[in-house]
Amino acid sequence: LQGIIDDPLTLLQIVATLAGAFLIVTIFNMLIGRLEKRGELKKGTLVHMRRFFQIIIYASAGFIILSMLTIDITGIVAGLGVGALVIGFGLKDIIENWLSGVLIMSGKTYAIGDVIRIGELTGTVTDIALRTTKLKTYDRNEIIIPNSVLMREKIINLTGGEQEAVAAVTVSIDYVSDLEKAKSLIENILKKHKSVIFNLKKRREIRFVVRNREWANEIEALFWINDPPNEEFIKSNITELIQKEFKNECILPP
Repeated sequence: LQGIIDDPLTLLQIVATLAGAFLIVTIFNMLIGRLEKRGELKKGTLVHMRRFFQIIIYASAGFIILSMLTIDITGIVAGLGVGALVIGFGLKDIIENWLSGVLIMSGKTYAIGDVIRIGELTGTVTDIALRTTKLKTYDRNEIIIPNSVLMREKIINLTGGEQEAVAAVTVSIDYVSDLEKAKSLIENILKKHKSVIFNLKKRREIRFVVRNREWANEIEALFWINDPPNEEFIKSNITELIQKEFKNECILPP
């Protein structure tokens, strides 16, 4: 310590190193705080990354200071290297999830409120953290998926940041029933439904796909809805309305 006091240059370098480390950490925290205020990041999302970043910066500053004091840090570095290898192997999955979370957030693959499909699973994104993403399915179950798993899967964003999505209902009628009349009844029901978007200027149209089956015609109606998280309930309600209208108009099932 006496040697440091007697050497003002070394003392100045140590102070500058500590100040630089503190400044870097402060700037990083300010940037994260600004993103949180602008709503681009949920508050507390990067708390683990903040701590990890602080440890790296302050540890680096510590090694620089030790080298300034001409202290041999070879043994310390070697010991830490072996320790980091063991810890890194044990925390491989956690680190992989963190990195995947950063890629998901920076790439804006999906956002909170989007409806996404992963394989056979479809749900609304309720939370995006560094390690996991939470989905709420149509049956109101909450699914927690590690981000590393999501990065390996094919993700389909059904809403693309907007509260709109394409839905479809399929009904079958007897082959002798009036097909055009059935399509007209379905179209009228969809146009009047509060959850269906019909706007030709925005290309929010209603389209039909007709398939001929044995002794039956299958009609698939494609349309836009304004409440994707409740898609299954909307489709169920529309199907009930169609069946009721078909019964009133004597359009028979197969």
